[in-house]
Amino acid sequence: MRIARKIIFSLIATLCLCGLAVPAFSAPPTAPAALAPAREVTVPPYSFVCDARGVFTTAKRFPDADEVIVKWPHKYLEEITVDPRTAICVLTHDPKFDVPLLRVALATEAGYIGAMGSRRTHDDRMAKLREVGVPEDQLARLRSPIGLDLRARTPEETAVSIAAELIQLRWGGSGQALTETAGTIHGGVVEESPVEEPVA
Repeated sequence: MRIARKIIFSLIATLCLCGLAVPAFSAPPTAPAALAPAREVTVPPYSFVCDARGVFTTAKRFPDADEVIVKWPHKYLEEITVDPRTAICVLTHDPKFDVPLLRVALATEAGYIGAMGSRRTHDDRMAKLREVGVPEDQLARLRSPIGLDLRARTPEETAVSIAAELIQLRWGGSGQALTETAGTIHGGVVEESPVEEPVA
């Protein structure tokens, strides 16, 4: 199942950004910039932002999203088709949003499910998910804290770290610095050796 999910995940069709109305993403110039890197590198045909707080969840704040939905994310997720080509990013680190949303998301066939938050938030979230009956095999699918370790600080950097993890899982990379690895840079792609000119 993991292998199948990994192969199909190379074709991301839907990027779901749930709970982007957190303060770190609330400034009008920042929110679109934070959304753009993940959208550009994963190249999904369709992406949407979903949050229950209408004052934050507006098309003006998220012009790069194909759709902006004002609704409780877990309820909206139950209404749509989620398949292995769907990537779900939960970005609130607020249990009243996270727990019901992740309970629904982890029961789907989504190829990627990630949640933002500190390690303490992650531990608390996992405990709450167990309390509501989410089984261990589903919990093992959760990528949390979301993203790769880039020591990101700004919303834009955080978006890049999330996008980097999507790329890593898409192609099966190690996530290590290339200076610390050996072999071809583009794993599975044969690199051509330089052709030496004949000596006259």
